[in-house]
Amino acid sequence: MTRILVVDNHGQFMHLERRALRDAGVDTEIVDNDTPPEDLDADGLVLSGGPDMDRIGRCAEYLDMDIPVLGICLGMQIMATELDGEVGAGDYGGYADVDVRIVDDDDPLVGSLAPETRVWASHADEVTALPTGFTHTATSDVCEIEAMSDPDRELYGVQWHPEVAHTAEGDEVFANFIARCD
Repeated sequence: MTRILVVDNHGQFMHLERRALRDAGVDTEIVDNDTPPEDLDADGLVLSGGPDMDRIGRCAEYLDMDIPVLGICLGMQIMATELDGEVGAGDYGGYADVDVRIVDDDDPLVGSLAPETRVWASHADEVTALPTGFTHTATSDVCEIEAMSDPDRELYGVQWHPEVAHTAEGDEVFANFIARCD
């Protein structure tokens, strides 16, 4: 059975991420973000959202584990910051329903959602420059980089929250990620 761990970055939706994975038939649990990488036995990781970059524990080390990683909101921003991209304040803070356009319909994470999907996202902070090796995969009127992928390294990020009911095709995002971990 596929095992995907949810890394706790102190966000309010982390339990919903675990539940979405469990409901999809994945062996999953939540682990503290200070857990040493060598103690994480998993086929994939979800870097959960959270309140700020000051409490990301060892998340940077998890990006080098040679397993698929899905960064959600803060998790995506961690990837960008740690891998030479940039994060800045968004023009629109707070949570809102957002129409997202898929700009790479071949992307293994979000390509199946093309041409667009409706999501629930926070844009207080957002990725403003892609890290080397990543492709820009989704955009909106609120945020230029709504999603990014580096399939060669199996690193994926979405600004939105696929685990909440307000996101139209969140289960499909998780299913696509699970397929990368099998």
